[in-house]
Amino acid sequence: MFSNAVIISFTFGYLALLFAIAWFSERSAKKGRRLSNHPAIYALTLAVYCTAWTYYGSVGRAATNGLEFLTIYIGPSLVAPLWWIVMRKIIRISKVQRISSIADFISSRYGKNVTLGGVVTVVCLLGILPYTSIQIKGVATSFQILQGSGMADSLANLPFYQDTAFYLAMGLALFTILFGTRNIEATAQHEGMVMAVAFESIFKLIAFLVVGVFVSYFVFDGFTDIFSKAAAQGLDHLFVMQGESSASEWFWMSVLSMIAILFLPRQFQMGVIENTNEKHLDTAMWLFPLYLLLINVFVLPIAFGGLVHFSDGGFIADTFVLAFPISFDQKWLAILVYLGGFSAATGMIIVSTIALSTMVSNNLVMPLLLINDQFQKRYQHRLSQILIWSRRATILLIILAAYLYYKQIAGQFTLVSIGLISFVAIAQFAPAIIGGIFWKKGARVAALVGILAGFVLWFYTLVVPTMVTAGFLSESLLSEGLLGLSYLKPQALLGFSEMSYISHGLFYSLTLNSILYVIISVFSQQTSKEHNQAVIFVDIFKYSTSLDAAVIWKGQAYLPDLKALLVNFLGEQKMEEALREFTRNSGKKLNDEIYADPELVNYSERLLSGIIGSASARIMVASVVKEEEISMEEVLGILQETQELKSLNQQLKMNSEELKIASEKLQSLNESLQLNDMLKDEFISTVTHEMRTPITSIRAFSEILMDQDLPETDRARFLEIIIQETKRMSRLIDQVLDLERFDSGRQKLNLEATNPKKLILEVIESMEQVFKEKNLVFEKNLMESEVLISLDQDRIKQVILNLLSNASKFAKSKVVLKAQLLDENLLISVCDDGKGIPEEEVPFIFDKFFQAKNQTSKKPLGSGLGLAISKKIVEYHQGKIDVQRINGRTCFELSLPISQGKLNLIK
Repeated sequence: MFSNAVIISFTFGYLALLFAIAWFSERSAKKGRRLSNHPAIYALTLAVYCTAWTYYGSVGRAATNGLEFLTIYIGPSLVAPLWWIVMRKIIRISKVQRISSIADFISSRYGKNVTLGGVVTVVCLLGILPYTSIQIKGVATSFQILQGSGMADSLANLPFYQDTAFYLAMGLALFTILFGTRNIEATAQHEGMVMAVAFESIFKLIAFLVVGVFVSYFVFDGFTDIFSKAAAQGLDHLFVMQGESSASEWFWMSVLSMIAILFLPRQFQMGVIENTNEKHLDTAMWLFPLYLLLINVFVLPIAFGGLVHFSDGGFIADTFVLAFPISFDQKWLAILVYLGGFSAATGMIIVSTIALSTMVSNNLVMPLLLINDQFQKRYQHRLSQILIWSRRATILLIILAAYLYYKQIAGQFTLVSIGLISFVAIAQFAPAIIGGIFWKKGARVAALVGILAGFVLWFYTLVVPTMVTAGFLSESLLSEGLLGLSYLKPQALLGFSEMSYISHGLFYSLTLNSILYVIISVFSQQTSKEHNQAVIFVDIFKYSTSLDAAVIWKGQAYLPDLKALLVNFLGEQKMEEALREFTRNSGKKLNDEIYADPELVNYSERLLSGIIGSASARIMVASVVKEEEISMEEVLGILQETQELKSLNQQLKMNSEELKIASEKLQSLNESLQLNDMLKDEFISTVTHEMRTPITSIRAFSEILMDQDLPETDRARFLEIIIQETKRMSRLIDQVLDLERFDSGRQKLNLEATNPKKLILEVIESMEQVFKEKNLVFEKNLMESEVLISLDQDRIKQVILNLLSNASKFAKSKVVLKAQLLDENLLISVCDDGKGIPEEEVPFIFDKFFQAKNQTSKKPLGSGLGLAISKKIVEYHQGKIDVQRINGRTCFELSLPISQGKLNLIK
C-alpha cells in the first residue's frame, strides 16, 4: 500500500516530533517554566498503561473472549479512588526517602537490603522484557501490513539489518538515552520524556477514536448494525459472560490489573517518581478512568466488525484496527492509525527502559562494583560517570534483548497473552509493598522468600508453556507434567484446570507469595534497621518533616570524609548547596565540626539514595563511616526514651501555654488598671474643672455684691447667676454620687405603675421651649396604644431628658422622638441631624470617662457623665441602649421590656 520510504519517513518524522517536544519542554524547564507541572499532564502520563497491547491487543482479545477484555481496564478504574490512600502514601515515602524505582522502594522498606533490591530488579527484567518485545512486535507487524504484506509471517525470518523494527528500536534507544539519562539523579523529573509521553497519550487516543468512528459509521451503520450482523454470524456468545468460570476469570483479571496499574515499573515511574505534587492525584483519580473509557468505546465495534468483514481470515484480530483503513483504501487514515499504534508502543518502551536501567544500575551494577574495595578506591572520583554510562548501556541492552525475544518467541503469541504474563510477574511485588506500607511487622526474609516463591511459580506456570510452544522444551511437560507427575502440569497444578492459564498462574503464585510473606513475618525477628524503616514507611505522614532526626544511627563519621563522598556524585557546588539546606532545616552549624552529626549522616545517605539507590547509598556511606550495629533492646530503649521526652515536651508545652495565657491575662489586667488609673486622673481633672467654674463664678459675683452702691437690678441678676451656678455644681455632685451608687450596686429603683406615653409627654413639655429658642423643628411620633408598666419615673425621665438635651445641642435643624410597642418591648428613639459621632468613638460613647478621656483645649459640652448614667439606669430596668447612624441621622435607641412589668392595657 505504501513504499518503505514513505512509511519510514513518517515514522522517523514522528520520532523527530517527539525529540522536538522533549527538547522544547526541557528548555522551558531550564527557564523556570515547567510545562509538566500540571495535574492533567500527570494524568495523561499515567495513560502509558495503554500500550500497543491496548491499541491492537484489546481488539484481538475482544474478538476471541468478548467482554472479558474490559477486566484489564475495570481494575484500574475501580482502584483509582483508592489512590489517595495507597498511591499518595507511596509518593510521600518515595519523595522523602529519595527512592528512584520500585526495586529501590522494596529494598529500602526492608532495611535497604542489597539482595532484595537485586532480586526485584531481576524479576522486573525477566517480567518486563517479554512485554517490551510485544511493543516491537506491534510496531513491526503494523509496518509490514502497511506495506501491503498481509499477515506478515515472514517478519521473524528477516535478518536484523533488513528489519525496519531493528532500526526503530535503535531510534527509541537513542531517544531514551538522550532524554532519560541526562541527569545523574535518578529521582529527578525527566521533563522532556514526561511531555513526550503526555503527547503520545493524546495522539494514540485521537487515532483510535478516529478509526473507531470510521469503522462504526462509515463501514457500518452504527453500533446496532455491527452487533446485529455479528449475532447473525453466531458471535452473540461473545456479548455476555459465560457461567461461574467466566465470573472467576473477571475477578482474577480485575485483581491483576489493579496490581499492574500500581506496580508496573512504567506506572511506578510515571505515577510516583515523575510526580511533582501529591494533589495531582485528585485530577488523575477521575481523568485517568475517563481516558480508559474513551479509548475502549470502539473496541467491541472494531472487533466484531472485523470478525464480520474479515470472516475469510485475511487479517488476524490483533490487526483489525489497521486492517480497516487498508481494506477501504484510506491511506491517510492508515498512516494515522499506524502512528497511533507506534506512539502506544514507544511510550511504554521509553518509560519502561528508563525505569529498568535505573534499577539495574542502582541495584545490580553499583552494589557489585562497590563491594570491591580496590575498585572503589581506584575509581571513586569517576563513579558518577560509571553510573550514568551503565544506565545508557543498560537501555541499549534491554531494547536489544527485547528485539531478540520478539524475533525468537513473542512473534508466535498474541499481544495480550504476552502482556498478561508480564502483569503476573509484577504482581509478585504486591504483598511486599502493600504489607510494607501498612504493616510494621513485615520482614525482609518474608518479602524475599515470598517474591522468589511467587516468581518460580510464575515462571513454571506461565513462561514454561510459552517455551514449549516456541520449541525450546518438550511438549510432554505440558501433557504429562514435571517428572511425569500429572499434578505438576504447568497449566493444571494439583489437578486444577478450570481456570484460564493466566488466572491459574496468578492464583497459585500470588497465593503462595502472600501466605509465605505473612507466616514468615509473624515468626521473624527484625533487625534494628528493618524496624526503623518499617516505622518510617508505615507512619510516613508523621515522620516526613523530621526524617533524619527520626532515623536511629549509632557510630562515628568524619565530616571531611562525608563531604568528599558527596562531591564524587554531586560536585562541589551542589554539595555545598545540600549542606546549606541541611543547616537551614536542622539549625545545626557544620563550619568548625570534625565529626559529622548523625542527622547529617542520614541526610547524606538520602541524597545518595536519589542517585545510586538506597542499598548502594548505604554501602557508600558505610565505606567512610564507622557505624555500630544497634540491638533491638537499644532501639526500644531509645524509642522509650524518645516517648518520655516527647511526653515531657508535651507537658512543658502545655505549661508554657498556660503560663502564656496567664501572662496575657495579667498584662491585660495591668493595662486595664493603668487605663483606669489614667481615666481616674482625667476624671478628677474634669470634675474639678467643672466644679471650679461655678465656684469661680459664685465667688466673683459674691464679691461684686459686697459693693453697697450696686443697683438693685444688677444685684438681683447676680444673685440669680449665683443660684444657677450652685445648682450646676449640685447636679455634678449628684451625677458623681449616682455613678458611685450604680457601680457599687447600692442604687435602688422606685418602681411604680407608669403610663410611658404620659411620662414621655411630660418630658417633651419641659423641652419644647428649648427647641423653640434654638429654632429646631421637633417631631414626635408616639404609639397609639397605652399600657401601664413598672418604672422608676424620675430615672426614666432623666434618661429621656438627657437624650433630648444632647440632641438639642448637636442638631442642625431637626430632632425626632419616636416611641412604639414592639415584641413585648417599649422602644424609644431620639434622632438628630447633626454631624454625628465619629465611627472610631462609638464603642466609647457610653463610657463614664469618655468625655474626660477625649478632653481638648476647648471646653466640652457637659461633664461626659450623662450617657454613662443613662446606660446604668436602663440596664437596671433590664433594658438596652445603643447608638447608630440611620439615614444621615444620629439615633439613640432605648429598649425597655414590658412582658413582666405590664399591668393592664388601657382602652
